[in-house]
Amino acid sequence: MMTDPIADMLTRIRNAAQAQHQQTSIPSSNLKQQLAEILKQEGFIDDYSVDNSAHKSLTIVLKYGRDRQSAFVGMRRASRPGRRFYVGHKDIPRVQNGMGVAILSTSAGIMTDRDARDKRVGGEVLCEVW
Repeated sequence: MMTDPIADMLTRIRNAAQAQHQQTSIPSSNLKQQLAEILKQEGFIDDYSVDNSAHKSLTIVLKYGRDRQSAFVGMRRASRPGRRFYVGHKDIPRVQNGMGVAILSTSAGIMTDRDARDKRVGGEVLCEVW
């Protein structure tokens, strides 16, 4: 049993990027699919696909720039099972002075920090990517 599947997802993506793999595969869930969609929209990953076989898996295709540099510099889990991190819409953190993105779980769904500020909703800060 895994205690923090989001941290496991971020760690697998970081490790695959550091080893310069083309893709990585992780166990799938609806939350992980929504996180992958946001990472794709923000340009941190190239694509993702869901395999609906007996063991659902999420395959993430990594994105690289010049000299095989990863599209992201870092990923950090903000809210953990042992210490949840909730913020109001006025207190949503800016990651790297707006160069990165914070991903929040709100009452309106999973969204980026910019979308949450625009919709004036707060929630749990799941992770930060820059």
